[in-house]
Amino acid sequence: MTTSVPNGFVASQAATLPQARTVIAGTPDLSAVRVGLQRTALDRTDDQALWVVIRYSTQLVGYDQYAKWMEAILCSKSDVGQSVGAAVKARLNSLPFPGVDAYAQLKAATEVFLMASCGTNNIFPLTDNASVNRALDPVLATDAEGQARLGEKWTATELDEAYKRYTGYSLQNWDGETVIPYLDVIRRRLGVPVVTSGGLGSEDCYGVLQQKLTQPTFLELIWSYWHEEGMLAQTMNALAMRFQNRRMGARDPLANLEIDPLRPLNSFLWGWVQDEQHRLSVARRAYEYDHHYGFTLHGRAVPPPRGADTRTKFLEAFHNLLFQCMKFYNEDDDTTRIADGFPVLNSLKEVHILLTEGGHNQYGDLPWNARLEMLMMQWILARPEMREFIGGRPMVAYSEPWMDRVDTMKTLQGWSDTNVMHFRDLGVFGEQILLATRFGNWNSVIQPQQAANWARYWRAEIQGYIHAYRAVTGVDLTAVPTDGRNSNLRFLPPSYHLRARLAEQQRGRALPR
Repeated sequence: MTTSVPNGFVASQAATLPQARTVIAGTPDLSAVRVGLQRTALDRTDDQALWVVIRYSTQLVGYDQYAKWMEAILCSKSDVGQSVGAAVKARLNSLPFPGVDAYAQLKAATEVFLMASCGTNNIFPLTDNASVNRALDPVLATDAEGQARLGEKWTATELDEAYKRYTGYSLQNWDGETVIPYLDVIRRRLGVPVVTSGGLGSEDCYGVLQQKLTQPTFLELIWSYWHEEGMLAQTMNALAMRFQNRRMGARDPLANLEIDPLRPLNSFLWGWVQDEQHRLSVARRAYEYDHHYGFTLHGRAVPPPRGADTRTKFLEAFHNLLFQCMKFYNEDDDTTRIADGFPVLNSLKEVHILLTEGGHNQYGDLPWNARLEMLMMQWILARPEMREFIGGRPMVAYSEPWMDRVDTMKTLQGWSDTNVMHFRDLGVFGEQILLATRFGNWNSVIQPQQAANWARYWRAEIQGYIHAYRAVTGVDLTAVPTDGRNSNLRFLPPSYHLRARLAEQQRGRALPR
């Protein structure tokens, strides 16, 4: 046996050291102290509860939840279908065409789905920790990394109290309703009373509508934009054209498509075609994309946009926000330094201002109708008969059943060969990121901790958006620009890159083999 003696000490000095240890040669020293670096401690902020609501609300209006809803209402005798049947019947509108009952039920059920699933009243108040885990999954689930995205694990009581503190202080003077601080700032600036109805025959017909103030609609138009660029609407239009026996070109790839009248799909498509005048046109959506984000659509059905109020600076500000977030992540992952949240905060303020400048006129109503119509498109395309009629790729693990129909149509028509899953990710992740930016009261924030928490909370969505954007456009938003030309590429509208990639794809097909 030997006595362990620190370097620079004689044996007599070592004997006086506290906790002198005896180590047997060849055995590990289990009493050794391990030293390691940890991540910077995170401080909770009450606005994190708003992000939980946004995440949960956007998950509730996703296709998976929508498909379950439609299955319960249209295709089964479940309790859910019977309980909401009265609400669906109340929304039914008699169309002036025969044979559209199935389509009318689909449209009414989709509208009721959005009304029941979209907004702030679907998560709070929370009653137990299990409901917190369900609401935050996969954010807080059970893993330590997920918990770190909010700083530390929240209990139901703590999260509920944080949401009340964030929303409850501002309207105590009138009836105790809660409202997020950003909307309360707008209410106070307008200087008009809060009313409950504002319709014909009501006594209080002038003021801010209480429902829209206290229960904002968490839908972002960028979801519809990216699904449209992914050819969802074009696929449905091509099917509708062929259903009417109309040729799309000299060589129609759908010339042999025959949808028999014995199955429900025929009734849905008949109603879809007959109801065309009651749906949003491509040009109508294109003008709103331009108004919200400065995004443009290109195609034969879209005239050159002449928008009255275009967000020309939005894309530059948004991509700069994503770039600053990636810089923040690199610093935050380095345990030898404290990441600076100020660049992220300044970028959030800039994007917030641009988003709110575009929140006028059709804002709210058009995104709602665009989402309703595109959910219906997805459901019709996901019908089992569609695989029989237009085929698909059975070995590709698509996350939603309508996707292989769209990719098959893109192949038939010679459209973009980029997988539609990337466009779907851009829509889903982009919506969550922009909602958390739009409805946060960022102009009143001066502490970088809130922006740091925002970046940490939405890290998976931000990195997912950046990856999908590179897959779709070929532009890497994380790269440090080395010259002016490369810097400008990331600020060009997505449609510019999509057209360039499609032209390159078509040139490649034209080359001799």
